[in-house]
Amino acid sequence: MSRIVRVAAGQGFWGDWLEAPRRQVEGGPVDYLMLDYLAEVTMSILQKQKERDPRMGYARDFLGAMDSVLPAVLRGVKVIANAGGVNPVACAEAVRDLGRAATGGERLRVGVVTGDDLLPRLDELLAAGHRFANMDTGAPLDEVRGRVLSANAYIGSGPIVEALARGADVVVTGRSTDTALTMAPLRHEFGWSATDWDRLAAGIVAGHIIECGAQCSGGNCLHDWRSIPRLEDVGYPIVEATAGGTFVVTKHPGTGGRVSVPSVKEQLVYEMGDPRSYITPDVVADFTSIRLASDGEDRVRVHGITGRPPTDKLKVSIAYRSGFKAVGTLVYAWPDAPAKAQAADRVLRARLDRMSLRFDEILTEFVGVSATHGTLAGTVDAPEVQLRIGVRSSDRAVVERFTREIAPLVLNGPPSVTGFAGGRPKVEEVVAYWPALVEKSVVTTRVEVLQ
Repeated sequence: MSRIVRVAAGQGFWGDWLEAPRRQVEGGPVDYLMLDYLAEVTMSILQKQKERDPRMGYARDFLGAMDSVLPAVLRGVKVIANAGGVNPVACAEAVRDLGRAATGGERLRVGVVTGDDLLPRLDELLAAGHRFANMDTGAPLDEVRGRVLSANAYIGSGPIVEALARGADVVVTGRSTDTALTMAPLRHEFGWSATDWDRLAAGIVAGHIIECGAQCSGGNCLHDWRSIPRLEDVGYPIVEATAGGTFVVTKHPGTGGRVSVPSVKEQLVYEMGDPRSYITPDVVADFTSIRLASDGEDRVRVHGITGRPPTDKLKVSIAYRSGFKAVGTLVYAWPDAPAKAQAADRVLRARLDRMSLRFDEILTEFVGVSATHGTLAGTVDAPEVQLRIGVRSSDRAVVERFTREIAPLVLNGPPSVTGFAGGRPKVEEVVAYWPALVEKSVVTTRVEVLQ
């Protein structure tokens, strides 16, 4: 019988269910626990934290997760996480110290991968001719260089494999691809070569299916959603992989949720892009080759996956400051709730115009009538409607002035209003996303194992 390696997903984003990691290592046999913390906007949030405190810049929730799974790690379960954010060394050191304190000095080997952070080298790279052109607009990064907060290349599975080969019990990365967190342990365990395109593609697909946690095991699942059992006890997904590249997606017995062909399909099309070219630093996977089949209750067999060589570039996630915003809300009650909300919007906009305030953008939504489906919903006389209006501007003072114009509507606008207990809207800095590409040759990763 082929050897099976089990990789369990315990976090799908920074802010996911804190109980999931512990439940994954205690609910049944697993070999690896994969924790995915990073989204595009997360890097900029972490960078701002690091600016305030050089010891910060990583997902602090990870320390709580590690504390909860430490007994399992000491008995052999390995953890791989991109919780390092923009400060993976500090994160790895915190995990090492946590291990020492919890075990009375027993050493925990923590691998840390660095090299994805391009912010310190950005001017050097721009001077060398790397434009970091926006993938959506084609604009050069020079246009916003002075406002850049973070710049991180998406690295692949190679350095994680190296850390595992050097005996790491826990591997912490910065901005690795989500899929690499699952594919790396399979490469390590099965010895897949860097040119074994079909097996590497299988590892990438496995990682893509479980990278969002319970989203493939019943959470946020549209298919027959009313019948999905016990979401309050949802089981997070596990990949049971074999050396040949075939794997089964499942979850621990007795947990809630559901793993089915439809639930896996829904996750597969999430952020898929061109189905024939799912590009990663390690391999380009062909999603049209994927075959799914039920393998019993809460078990889906995935096979037939093909891949081809990757490109010579890495994606770079860049975040930059883009002004300020504020969002305010009021709730209007029946009768004529939509009409009242629309009238309040007209009154507010007229007052803003009279003050000659100039915003980069004003957006109004009528939640309960048209916020989700736009004008398709018509003007049904809903029992209540939330007026949600947001503005943005490069001038913080302009946005501040807007925040003082919402509350007066409670008494001097349309009737039957509520929902303003939170006070004036808060002014927030806008962080915008700038996707770009850079040649792989300029990104050098480094692996260190702390103990």
